Amino acid sequence: MDIFFQQIINGLVLGSMYALIALGYTMVYGVLNLINFAHGDVLMIGAMAGLTILKLVQGAAPGLPGIVQLIIAILGAIPVCVIVSLIIERVAYRPLRNAPRLAPLITAIGVSILLQTLAMMIWGRSPVAFPQVMSSEPLIIMGALISPTQVMLLILAFAAMAGLVFMVEKTRMGRAMRATAENPRIAGLMGVDVNRVIVLTFIIGAALAAIAGVMWAANYSTAQFAMGFVPGLKAFCAAVLGGIGNIYGAMVGGLLLGLIESLGAGYIGDLTGDFLGSNYQDIFAFVVLIIVLTLRPSGIMGERVADRA
Repeated sequence: MDIFFQQIINGLVLGSMYALIALGYTMVYGVLNLINFAHGDVLMIGAMAGLTILKLVQGAAPGLPGIVQLIIAILGAIPVCVIVSLIIERVAYRPLRNAPRLAPLITAIGVSILLQTLAMMIWGRSPVAFPQVMSSEPLIIMGALISPTQVMLLILAFAAMAGLVFMVEKTRMGRAMRATAENPRIAGLMGVDVNRVIVLTFIIGAALAAIAGVMWAANYSTAQFAMGFVPGLKAFCAAVLGGIGNIYGAMVGGLLLGLIESLGAGYIGDLTGDFLGSNYQDIFAFVVLIIVLTLRPSGIMGERVADRA
């Protein structure tokens, strides 16, 4: 087996999930200048809702192919995450748009704790096994192993990112989002419905988080009420690494973070006798983040959000 290519595959799989989550952070920040720290828990809601829907599908139609079951779980999880995200925006964030920045930040942390508590009450405290609906027989690509679930994850992630780029760059609503990100007050004076743009931003972020949540649970075969914290924190780091407020930066930052973790755990772990191996892979991402922010505080691709009057 080609160890290097295997680490690249693992890094791309992990990084694509980070990128999907990071897009939610960076889009909300770009439009509202708000860090939505509850976004990782929206991912968790998507995973738990997808698990529930998957079990219902398996009970009602056990003969469906695994890939169809997984797609139904994702399609069912998306509206759940969208509804949760819209409630968060309407109840917790909209009243604080003109408040000092510390207020919505504290509110986001409170919403995160609330979502975790609600999930614990609904689905329990213990980790829940996510059914393996797709074949466990790995595919061999250039000497590296990749599971069918990971192949589907990569396809969905890159398709979602490509669709988002097309929407932002080529559609009327995308132009409205870019205008709102530049200056919401002036965009409103030019006829842009700012509230509608903000709601759409939360909807898109929630949909991407739902896809990432279900695929995260499917890839690791488990889900629990606190599963969103670490992926959410790392995805936020990926957004900052790439340049918070820049969707291309979020994608590049997520993929780069996944590759850094995978290669760091694989190669540095071998050099240190696993002293800095897989059990400590988190440190690689944060060390690189500190270095990048020290040398380039705006992130690798800079920040496109202009100063607002």
